[in-house]
Amino acid sequence: MKKLVALCIPILLVYSSSIAQSAGVSILSPNKSIQVTCQLDGEGKPTYSVQYKNSVVLEPSQLGLVCPDGDFSRALVQTTVTPPALVKDKYQLVSGKRQSNVYTANRRVIHYRNAGGGLLDLIWQVSNDGVAFRYYFPGATTEPKQIDTEYTSFHLPATAKGWLQPMSVAKTGWEQVNPCYEEFYEKGIAAGTPSPLKAGWVYPALFQSAGHWLLITEADMDGRYCGTRLDNDSANTNYHIAFPDTREVIPGKGLKPSGTGPFYSPWRIITVGSLANIIESSLGTDLAKPAAAGQHFSFAKAGKSAWSWALLKDDSIVYDVQKRFIDYAADMHWQYSLIDVNWDTKIGYDSIQLLINYAKQKKVGVWLWYNSAGSWNTTPYHPRNKLLTHEDRDKEFSRLAEMGVAGIKIDFFGGDGQSMIQYYIDILNDAAAHHLMVNFHGATLPRGWQRTWPNLMSAEAIKGFEYITFGQTAADEEPAHTAVLPFTRNAFDPIDFTPMCLYKIPRINRQTTAAFELALSVLFLSGAQHFVETPAGMAHMPGYVKEFLQKLPTGWDDVRFIDGFPGEFVVLARKSGNKWYLAGINGSTQKRSLALDLSAYKAKKAVVLLNSKGDNFIDQQAVTLLPNKKENITLGAHDGFVMVLVP
Repeated sequence: MKKLVALCIPILLVYSSSIAQSAGVSILSPNKSIQVTCQLDGEGKPTYSVQYKNSVVLEPSQLGLVCPDGDFSRALVQTTVTPPALVKDKYQLVSGKRQSNVYTANRRVIHYRNAGGGLLDLIWQVSNDGVAFRYYFPGATTEPKQIDTEYTSFHLPATAKGWLQPMSVAKTGWEQVNPCYEEFYEKGIAAGTPSPLKAGWVYPALFQSAGHWLLITEADMDGRYCGTRLDNDSANTNYHIAFPDTREVIPGKGLKPSGTGPFYSPWRIITVGSLANIIESSLGTDLAKPAAAGQHFSFAKAGKSAWSWALLKDDSIVYDVQKRFIDYAADMHWQYSLIDVNWDTKIGYDSIQLLINYAKQKKVGVWLWYNSAGSWNTTPYHPRNKLLTHEDRDKEFSRLAEMGVAGIKIDFFGGDGQSMIQYYIDILNDAAAHHLMVNFHGATLPRGWQRTWPNLMSAEAIKGFEYITFGQTAADEEPAHTAVLPFTRNAFDPIDFTPMCLYKIPRINRQTTAAFELALSVLFLSGAQHFVETPAGMAHMPGYVKEFLQKLPTGWDDVRFIDGFPGEFVVLARKSGNKWYLAGINGSTQKRSLALDLSAYKAKKAVVLLNSKGDNFIDQQAVTLLPNKKENITLGAHDGFVMVLVP
């Protein structure tokens, strides 16, 4: 009898393993185009895979967390699964690709227990445009929940390609300002290619997989989790989530996730489908937390801004120049003017008050620049060390609110550690309490914060136009670089690229036409859009270009993808009221002919601004639109256009 029992044990183990491997939970999108399968393997390790229209776009990929008090990456038992439930949400944004947004998804929650009896939930929400999931530790706790490792991965097929921005190494770069998400994208590289900087890849990460497109990012950061990034082993197409460098913290404070329960991780988001799905999706804000009940953000108003520093640099931060730029903003019907570095000594608080009073008469709001820094970088710019504690911020923000400052641009942050993420959130909360808008510069990706804190109007987190003014290499890269950004960095979150130099850049041979630069004013989304062009440069433009920029909307009602390919070219349409604004750029050196089908827009006429007589000239053409006739536009190398459709 003992021998028989001994023989049965391995058979039972094999049978149990087989059951664990075969049992899976399926989550379908409402239109059934996306299917997620989540299951435990023979060792109790959770995995998932994603199919889009019956094509496998993510192969079995790992899930799980490891905490000091328990391992939730293996030896798990699935206890229960909730039935599919439809989730619906409607919300407004101050700025973005759509001010009014609707989200619909199927939701299922899988409940697990680990070997020590610890409980973990995996929450899935699958919409028609993508997949979202997050980890949840149920139950209230007084002791902080800590996470040492997250095993989430995204296993791409071997044939996949990526459009990815390398993560820079902490404490490198000018005055140790890295990481600040300011690298050029690797475009169309084979999945599995190692990051050239050895520190992984930033979000959003764009992949072409099985003939379809994926955009991977995260959202809903509440200060308890660190910001993460993707990493992969050499020649391995399995990308996994990685935590920040140990130096990416406020000195003496936390790096890894930590917080009292109930404890949620951020959402892991995978937008799935065509390039149109990527461009038109709002998943990055759909999954972000709404603003807290009772908070009022009516003071946060999107707008366009004049800005002297981009082309004129430090010497422009003097009273007379800033007054001239306030006049410029008023003449352009722009809502703001930004006064940049060292204003506290080169102009002074008293004279800044005079400028604010003057700007108010012109119906222009004033933004002021700040250095975020404590000891995490050695940048000489100021004011600095005024935002490090709640008491510091309350004192400074109270003064700014009394002066009538509209917003603050805060620069040179120190990375993605949990304490640094909490610092961002503390700034947003304290700024909101004093009715100040915020622009994070030299900063992390916002990850949907503009929904939770509508006073966050923009964030840099990109190798922006200022680099073009620093050296020819960035100017040479601009056309292809900007043709990647609508599909990646600017897909969900505002981008302070600071676009549009229509005339000349000192000491730089600009590689784009003026029409290309004008198109960026429509292509790029930012609640506070700081334009590079100066009054002197604008004076060289025809009156109709100035009029276009005077009337350019500060927000949009909808977006449609018309044509494009990451890094090569892009054509989008944005709606404001009853008008559609089309913008296109050619990021390549080859002439490109476009045949635009505009029948869906039901317009009778169009006004087109394009390059026809040289790189610095923008011509205006009136076009009568005929039914069933495509409009043909030819773009030269590094050229662009804008078109306004008239009902």
